[in-house]
Amino acid sequence: MTILVTGAAGFIGFHLSARLLKEGKRVVGLDNFNDYYDVQLKRDRWSQLVASPSFKGAEQDLADYEGLLALIREEGVTTIVHLAAQAGVRYSITNPFAYLETNLQGFGHVLEASRQAGIKHLVYASSSSVYGANVSMPFSVSDNVDHPVSLYAATKKSNELMAHAYSHLYNLPTTGLRFFTVYGPWGRPDMAYFSFTQKIMAGQPIQVFNEGKMQRDFTYIDDIVEGIYRLLDRAPQPNAEWDRVDPDPGTSYAPYKVYNIGNNKPVELMAFINTIEDKLGRKAVMEFKPMQPGDVTATYADIDGLMADVDFRPETTIEEGIGRFAEWYKSYYGAQADLQTAVKAAGQ
Repeated sequence: MTILVTGAAGFIGFHLSARLLKEGKRVVGLDNFNDYYDVQLKRDRWSQLVASPSFKGAEQDLADYEGLLALIREEGVTTIVHLAAQAGVRYSITNPFAYLETNLQGFGHVLEASRQAGIKHLVYASSSSVYGANVSMPFSVSDNVDHPVSLYAATKKSNELMAHAYSHLYNLPTTGLRFFTVYGPWGRPDMAYFSFTQKIMAGQPIQVFNEGKMQRDFTYIDDIVEGIYRLLDRAPQPNAEWDRVDPDPGTSYAPYKVYNIGNNKPVELMAFINTIEDKLGRKAVMEFKPMQPGDVTATYADIDGLMADVDFRPETTIEEGIGRFAEWYKSYYGAQADLQTAVKAAGQ
């Protein structure tokens, strides 16, 4: 098995690639090293991967369809894990074209290349953001998700629809993974827990939106990777019991399936911040702000499908996960990271 991981220098892509290499898999990693956040952080992740003889690195963009198809064919790729995307809910409000180009056109190129190359299983990143205006908890893959509240969420829902079309038309097995607020070492500086840590360490105030009255199903990176790894060998099969009169959005008569990967234990934002303070040994200066456009008050994953199909439930506690992140942060940036370092790392 040769596995192509797109976005291999990204947060999840790096950790997944490292796990695959550890398990003896051959990995082809693709990344364009855009400057959405600190490129040096991506380079430092990448350097660990290219040190392995089982890793083939390709610095190219998904916009280059011919280059993507050639890479897949030349390297004998059999499975693709598509993690490259323009991330971030708030950034999508001010930079919409980045999402249209990467998340729609880029994913279209991945789908078509998968069809042309005869890929056996395409696994791709969706997001808990697709649940949008839904308020029924926990969020289930069987829920209707037709009311996104950000362009980012709309592009991720579009990815699921595009994947289904290819599963239907070309019998391409596709698995969509709705990730819930991923955190951990080597994480993304644009994520709240990372920026909170930077600013607390630098003695700067943190902005706490919706007066801190938010809940998130924070999911540790190792749990995300474990879920992906277990699903790689489980290409979806057509569901013979799928009902066209009462359709289940999470499965299909085609080889298509969607899963939630979340901790299944939502945590209050203030409790999360208190945990960061505890693990850093410093108190935060907080500025309370109203709700931001495109944001939601709570996320909570129903993971029954993941448990039923691969017998996996994320178990890492917030205390464990934040503790490991804090240790990595102090090691990577230095325990006395100053404001200049923190701001640079945040890409501000």
